[in-house]
Amino acid sequence: MAGPAVAALTIDDVKLPTDHPNALVRRLFSFWAPTAESLRGWALAAVAVNAGITVSGAAVRVTGSGLGCPTWPRCTPDSFVPVPHPEVSMANMLVEFGNRLVTFLVLAVGFACVVSAMRLAPRRRSLLLLAWLQPAGIVAQALWGGLVVASMLNPFTVSVHFLISIGLIAACWTLYQRSGEGDGPARRVVHRDVRRLGRVVLAAVLALLAAGVVVTGTGPHSGDELASRFDLDIETVARLHADVAYLVVGLTFALAFALHVTDSPRRARRAALALLGIELAQGVIGYVQYFLAVPAFLVGLHVLGATLVWIAALRAVTALRTRGPLDARVAPSPTEAAATA
Repeated sequence: MAGPAVAALTIDDVKLPTDHPNALVRRLFSFWAPTAESLRGWALAAVAVNAGITVSGAAVRVTGSGLGCPTWPRCTPDSFVPVPHPEVSMANMLVEFGNRLVTFLVLAVGFACVVSAMRLAPRRRSLLLLAWLQPAGIVAQALWGGLVVASMLNPFTVSVHFLISIGLIAACWTLYQRSGEGDGPARRVVHRDVRRLGRVVLAAVLALLAAGVVVTGTGPHSGDELASRFDLDIETVARLHADVAYLVVGLTFALAFALHVTDSPRRARRAALALLGIELAQGVIGYVQYFLAVPAFLVGLHVLGATLVWIAALRAVTALRTRGPLDARVAPSPTEAAATA
């Protein structure tokens, strides 16, 4: 005698509280019933947590906790979590282990972006590819972190560790931007030469970050007494870093001025001014930490500033173009129409 029929359970049968009366709960589970707006929110959260882990990584370095967990993926040879170790203080171990735990938060947000992009209706291939870059990049970043530990905080591996985070932030920001616009070809909303200047600014900011990691790998706060340093003169690389910073500020001022005199869209003008303001604040922090002999707190604040400069630069550049509204039936604004004519 045949038994009762059992209905197959599919992934769409899983119920999550996306209609919960509490707004926070709805947001936390919005990846399961996503809209373009909720996907954009998860992408912005990914930008924030990737910036956060960049700053927490700097905290590991300036507190001398780079080898607080002397092995990877375990914290100690015998444990995945901090346990008393004769050669490592528990405080340093907890700082390093805390940074490793932040990785799981970043990974969770990355997967929320992936699920949102997969369940978005209609599904957009461009968003799905950008979403998958996040967990893939986070796994690559974690594996590289193991290499950083194995190399005893070699300055080259530490520098690449930071630059991978910069790349992940760029991917997250691109997902944030693209999820709020259509899939049409990119159309500039400013003069052609102004958009080219924006790209030069972004390249200059990337060069500034690269020069910054060289200074970091040459100066103090290596993360541990056993860590090696770049065999460079700290005064020379610091001056080079400052020269690139002057160039970035000058180019950003030129961009803001060009956007103003060409009566460009307000969004683009505000983004350029915000970038200029963050750069100036970052410059003040840089000079103060230099004249105060590089105190640890200001080093961490400088890393936060560098991350914010990068995000602001991405925002400024993406404000210079559009791919059209999500609803193709919506006509472009008169300013956009005039700029692309």
